[in-house]
Amino acid sequence: MRNTDTTGITAVDWEQRINFDRLRSERLAKLKAELNRSELGAVLAFDFANIRYMTATHIGTWAMDKLIRFSLLTRETDPISWDFGSAAKHHALYNPWLDVTTAEADADPHAPHHGATRPRLESGARAGISTLRGAFTPDAEIAQKLAAKIKRELDKFGVADQPLGVDVIELPVLFALQQLGIQVVDGQQLFMEARRIKTADEIGLLTQAASMVDAAYDELYRFLRPGVRENEAVGLVAKTLYDLGSEYVEGVNAISGERCSPHPHVFSDRLIRPGDPAFFDILHSFNGYRTCYYRTFAVGSASSAQRDAYKRAREYMDWAIALVKPGATTADIVSVWPTAQEFGFEDEEAAFALQYGHGVGLSIWEKPIFSRLVSLDHPEVLEEGMVFALETYWPSADGWGAARIEEEVVVTADGCQVITKFPAEELLVAGQRYFTVGGTLNSIRDSQSHLNTTEGRGENTAPAAH
Repeated sequence: MRNTDTTGITAVDWEQRINFDRLRSERLAKLKAELNRSELGAVLAFDFANIRYMTATHIGTWAMDKLIRFSLLTRETDPISWDFGSAAKHHALYNPWLDVTTAEADADPHAPHHGATRPRLESGARAGISTLRGAFTPDAEIAQKLAAKIKRELDKFGVADQPLGVDVIELPVLFALQQLGIQVVDGQQLFMEARRIKTADEIGLLTQAASMVDAAYDELYRFLRPGVRENEAVGLVAKTLYDLGSEYVEGVNAISGERCSPHPHVFSDRLIRPGDPAFFDILHSFNGYRTCYYRTFAVGSASSAQRDAYKRAREYMDWAIALVKPGATTADIVSVWPTAQEFGFEDEEAAFALQYGHGVGLSIWEKPIFSRLVSLDHPEVLEEGMVFALETYWPSADGWGAARIEEEVVVTADGCQVITKFPAEELLVAGQRYFTVGGTLNSIRDSQSHLNTTEGRGENTAPAAH
C-alpha cells in the first residue's frame, strides 16, 4: 500500500520519509526497462524534465526553455550528461550516481589469468553545449560537434545502427545527427511511459507540493477583498510558496470578474470588486514535482448564478472522482462530463482544457490525458500509482462569471486519494464580513440595488407621480 502522506522532507533517524537515493535509482530503472522493451538503441534528452528523470541533475529553472543541455542513455551504459559550463564540473564532484559503468572493459593487471578484464568506470558528467537556440553562429558548427559527441558514444556501445529516440530537438542538431547516418525517431513516448506510474517517493513529493499550495490558498483567502489586484494575489501566492521552499513558481492564473468567461489563462492588473467571482490556478514545483490546482472564490458575496455554476462544476468533479480506480478508463471519466456545445463552445478543440484531466509529475501535463477530444476514441486504462489532476469548468447563467475546480488524485488499489486539501466542496466567500442594521449582509446578492426598489421591498404600489 502506498503511503502518500508526508510529515516532513528533512531526513530524520526516527521516521521514514522521502528516500532520494531510492527515487533516483527507481526512476532510472523504469527508464531502462522501457528502453529495453523498445526498438531503440538509445534515447537522447533535451527536455528539462526528462533530463532530470534520467540523471537527477538540475541547474536552475532559468535553463528550462534553453535546450542547452543534453543527456544520453544507451542499452549498454548508464546516463551520460553534457551540461552547461561549470555545472558539469559540479556534477562530477557532487553527483556520484553519474559515474558510468560501461560494457567497455580495461585489462585487469591484477587478474590471475591472462586476458581478464574489468568494467570501465568513467564520469558521466561532461561539458557540452547546444546552439543556444540559434544564438551561436552556424559557422561555429556547434550542432555538428554535439552530433559527433553522440555518435562517438553510440559507436562505442554498439548501438549506432539502431534508432535513436529524441524527445525535443533543434533542427540544426537533428540535421547534424542525420548527416552522420543516425536514424532519429520520436523518443518522447518512451519517457512518458516510464513516467506514467509514480514511485512512492514521487507520490510523496507531489503530495508535499500540493500541501504547499494548500497553505498558499489559505493566505489568499484571507487576502482577497475589494481593491486588491489580480497581480497582487499572484505576488502573495509566489511569496508564500517560495517561503515554504518551492523550487519554481511556474505560474499563477488569477482570473476575476468578467474575465472568468471566457477564460483567458493569464492574470492581469484588474481591480477586484465586491461580488466578483475569482478563480486561481497555482502551478509550482517542489524538488521538481509539480502542482496544477484550481480554486474558485466569491469576493464579498456571490450571485445565485455564480453559486449555481459552482455547484455544477463541483458535481462534474465528484462524478469523475467517484469513477477513479484501477481498470477504469479515461473514457469512463470524460463520459460524465458535458459536451463542448453544452457550455457554449462549437467543438471539443475550442473547449479544450476546460473539462480536462492530465498526469502530473516532473511536468504538469503527463500521461494519462482526459478529454472528450481524444479519450472516447482512444481510452487509456487507469493503474495504481498514477497521479493526475481533474479539472472542471462551468460558466454562470448571467454570462459573466464562471467556476473552475481542480483536484489532484492518486490512484490506489481500490479507488483514489485526493491530495489537494484546501476546501472546495462549496463556494467560499472571501473578504470582510459586512453588517447591516438587520444583521450580517447576505452572502447571496443578485442585484446590489434591488432592495432599493419597491418590488425588492415587496411593495405592490408604484412610487407616486410628481
